[in-house]
Amino acid sequence: MLSKNTLKFIKSLQQKKFRREEKAFFVEGSKNVTELLQSDFEVTHLLFTEKFAREYHQLIPSSGVNLVEVSQKELESAGTFQSNDSALAVAKIKENISFELKSNEWAIALDDIRDPGNLGSIIRIADWYGIKKLLISNESADIYNPKVLHASMGSFTRVITYYTDLEGFFSKGNYPIYGAFLEGENIYNVNFGQGGIILMGNESNGISQEVSRFVSQKISIPKFGHAESLNVAIATSVICDNMRRQAHIQSKIKGQNG
Repeated sequence: MLSKNTLKFIKSLQQKKFRREEKAFFVEGSKNVTELLQSDFEVTHLLFTEKFAREYHQLIPSSGVNLVEVSQKELESAGTFQSNDSALAVAKIKENISFELKSNEWAIALDDIRDPGNLGSIIRIADWYGIKKLLISNESADIYNPKVLHASMGSFTRVITYYTDLEGFFSKGNYPIYGAFLEGENIYNVNFGQGGIILMGNESNGISQEVSRFVSQKISIPKFGHAESLNVAIATSVICDNMRRQAHIQSKIKGQNG
């Protein structure tokens, strides 16, 4: 049975303040919960329905986790989904640890991305294109916001994130930084090289002046119609696709000449 204290604890994690205090977050729905259970996150609570237990019994921990079988109504009262007939899990927030990039490795940097849905989608995009590291400015949305986690569709378990002052991080490294600007060079003509950082800016204001001075090359997605702008997550996807396509073509040519 779901206790009032457990319910109160989980509901408090909807707010950033309490997530920080408790160093915990929750995910809901079968996709995110099963991804979490198979990851290296430390799960502390698992609320699940009889249906979830039947379908994913092999993933339910045998020890070390507070397991509570609940009704669909109880599950929905604990989380944010209007409909949830599977599960909800609570896990410990990982430490915010810096990382280094290898010369042949790609990362995405986000300068003041405020919309949780955009951040979650970018995490999913990074995972799709095999980009394992995400630099996120301190002003951006919280990765452990339920809306971010839901939009990531489990990809948050495979992408390393680091919240930092981007100016400070960039000043200490010597990375090629490709910044997205309206007036940048057409990405069809850009030589992306073997690795570096793709920098995306705020939904309304773009990349800040403070951060833009570290950009090695300004890049832009060519416009053929009349739309004023692209959603930042869509723009990230287009840039990543062109970067990966170019690398594939170069690898193919190298193999043929080989």
